[in-house]
Amino acid sequence: MNLSAKLEAILFWKAEPVSFKKLATLLNVDIPTIKACVQELENSLKGRGLTLVQTDEEVMIGTAKELSPLIEQLTKEDLTRDLGKAGLETLSIVLYQGPISRANIDYIRGVNSQFILRNLLIRGLVERIDNPKDARSFLYKTTLALLSHLGVSKTNDLPEYNQVRQDIEAFKQSTVQQNDISPPSDATIEQ
Repeated sequence: MNLSAKLEAILFWKAEPVSFKKLATLLNVDIPTIKACVQELENSLKGRGLTLVQTDEEVMIGTAKELSPLIEQLTKEDLTRDLGKAGLETLSIVLYQGPISRANIDYIRGVNSQFILRNLLIRGLVERIDNPKDARSFLYKTTLALLSHLGVSKTNDLPEYNQVRQDIEAFKQSTVQQNDISPPSDATIEQ
């Protein structure tokens, strides 16, 4: 596989902006080589449904601007649909454990939550903040709009807040003991 194909795979998999420096590290090349690959990939995507969105420091895969009306329509449909079980499950984890990393959400749920979190972000129910313990990752927390919609002024006012947090911690501990697998490092971040 050539370098541009690898770059495309990483950007698709990450589904978020990635710095040129990080890409250079991942692909074991220098930044000018990454920038040349980005240009090559950008040229190969012309006339297709995808494009590269970039700043001076980072790049990500996005949809072609010609398809904006279609994507806008699909987004509106997504926003009017019910959250579904996975969305409610993820939202509950963020409400009761946030701020929390995607890795920890995935750990608790047992599945990848990337697209569910994206949906919750688009709806304005959660927000992504920098992780103070790890600059390479983000944490997810509830928005004020969600708390307002739920009729609470802070997460501690959520129904059975302390009991649910205790139950989740007990679940994590039992998982660690049964499987000898530790949760990701930010699992105990407090609000």
